[in-house]
Amino acid sequence: MPDPCAHYADLQQVTARANGCEECLALGATWTELRVCLSCGHVGCCEDSKHTHALKHFQATGHPMLASFERGETWSWCYTHRRYMELTPALRPRRRSMLKALLGRLVA
Repeated sequence: MPDPCAHYADLQQVTARANGCEECLALGATWTELRVCLSCGHVGCCEDSKHTHALKHFQATGHPMLASFERGETWSWCYTHRRYMELTPALRPRRRSMLKALLGRLVA
């Protein structure tokens, strides 16, 4: 993989805001694969999915980097510089706790 771009140096580990594509879950739609924004933790569907919510999130926010949210995949992508980078274990997005998600629904 190529050397990291300038955005890579500013990354901090994020926790995914959901365990599925946030917009697809609201629509009742399905997705192909998931991507997580490395700026805010937004989870969106990939560009092979019908709604391409990860790309739409970048277009709306300008957050430049995302990572695969598929288990076993460790790559990231910079939309601005249009290149892939390998994420170190310390920068890989954390999954949202299923227990916390369930408790959040019960309290709300």
